Amino acid sequence: MGRKRILVAGGVVIDNQKRVLLLERDVVRNDKWIHEIRLPKGHVDSGETHEQCAQREVGEESGYWETEIISDLGYDLSEFKYRGKNIVRMEHYFLMKTDPNKKGPPTPTCEEEARFYPIWVPLESAEEMLTYPSEKHFIRRAKEWVKKSNPSDLSDPSDPSD
Repeated sequence: MGRKRILVAGGVVIDNQKRVLLLERDVVRNDKWIHEIRLPKGHVDSGETHEQCAQREVGEESGYWETEIISDLGYDLSEFKYRGKNIVRMEHYFLMKTDPNKKGPPTPTCEEEARFYPIWVPLESAEEMLTYPSEKHFIRRAKEWVKKSNPSDLSDPSDPSD
């Protein structure tokens, strides 16, 4: 059986309170309903940069369209079976910041995406909440970046209270 290779990009989106945006949903996997908590991500479209894809996917899946990329969190390879096929997925994530009060309407592209409900949780507790190991790896990278960063790196320049 061959392998299907796909490329996706996504975002670890944080706010100035060091909370991270996660997506929660109930979805059918292997003929069973499961509860997932995950990061926003999706397929890179033809002619689209990884950065453009990551920001588009965050907006489509969560409604947070006003994001700023503040770091490249790198790549990771994820291998799994889906509907009887072996999938090899190259995942590229970016650390982004946004104002959680500036949510617009999401624009899901399929029924599964329409099930997403955005939640904000402390960055420190996000890793254990996530369903998939590959996404936990990117949360760890984001935590390391935040530890090393200047607090002003997370502030919103349009907010005088920061």
